[in-house]
Amino acid sequence: MFVRTAGERDLDAIRAVLVETWHATYDAIYGAAKVTEITDEWHSIASLRARLIKPNSDFLVADDGKRIGGVAFAESIDGGKTVVLKQLYVLPGLQGRGIGGMLLDEIIESFPEARAIRLEVEEQNRRAIAFYEANGFVRSGDAGEHTGASGEPTLVYRRPLAG
Repeated sequence: MFVRTAGERDLDAIRAVLVETWHATYDAIYGAAKVTEITDEWHSIASLRARLIKPNSDFLVADDGKRIGGVAFAESIDGGKTVVLKQLYVLPGLQGRGIGGMLLDEIIESFPEARAIRLEVEEQNRRAIAFYEANGFVRSGDAGEHTGASGEPTLVYRRPLAG
């Protein structure tokens, strides 16, 4: 797999990765119907297309030449000092092979002026939490902007960057 910038031609494949990964990750937490509702809204082609042209952001895919195996999207805030990782998903059958790490590294390299990277994660998504902690993220005391299945705010994780 190699990491590259996402393009218009990738949108259907990106949506497929997001839908499959969300169902594999969140059906047991939210229920399949709720996950379908979320993915229909958050991962619609129109929503994904808007990310392609969003200023101060980067939208990446992991591609092996035959299929898209992972996606990542992040944007900078605070005048470029902080990167907010909005999405990092790898197809369930490809997880554990370093693809997520490749996407994360490339996202960080895309924002050379950034001093920190921040993300929110559902408390029950233990696999993602383990991945982020293994990659140097620590839980901050901040409450997330979103609410998880428990009704509690999502967890916020941060990692300092050299910048």
